[in-house]
Amino acid sequence: MTELRIFRDDKPAAPERVLTEGNAIADVLGKEGILFERWKADVDLAAGDDQAKVLSAYAKQIDKLKRANGYVTADVVRMVPDAPNRADMRKKFLNEHQHSEDEVRFFVEGTGSFYLHLGKRVYQVICERDDLLSVPDGTRHWFDMGPQPRFTAIRLFTNPEGWVANFTGETIAERFPTFGE
Repeated sequence: MTELRIFRDDKPAAPERVLTEGNAIADVLGKEGILFERWKADVDLAAGDDQAKVLSAYAKQIDKLKRANGYVTADVVRMVPDAPNRADMRKKFLNEHQHSEDEVRFFVEGTGSFYLHLGKRVYQVICERDDLLSVPDGTRHWFDMGPQPRFTAIRLFTNPEGWVANFTGETIAERFPTFGE
């Protein structure tokens, strides 16, 4: 289930507020400049489907986002519990970072958790299939796929190089509950 948990950044033990209704999540995040929408991921993917097949299956949604926001490239992140690189990938994304462009994710399978560090609050957005999240450039955040990841997300970029992170060096992510544990 999609969920938004709002924490004080100095009190990671328990959220101040928890929301599960999509419109309420979109409203709260929208006030912070974060786009959250529920889309329809209506293509069931096979285990062996590669990036090209996923991008082809969702070409209409990708083209809509590209036209509306000037994105020039898209790729796919797909993780499964037995992926040999899952621990390294998880560790990489668990460090607080920023980007010089929006971070856009359309979840077409599974779940993952974004943590958005906005002022004195951390907004944990547990995304699932059908969720579109767009985090504006410069937003401090991290992502946790959990110890047994299972998700497929389409990522869109204005930079043809794709995902480029500027790590903040802050250890805030270490103080917050991890996803799926």
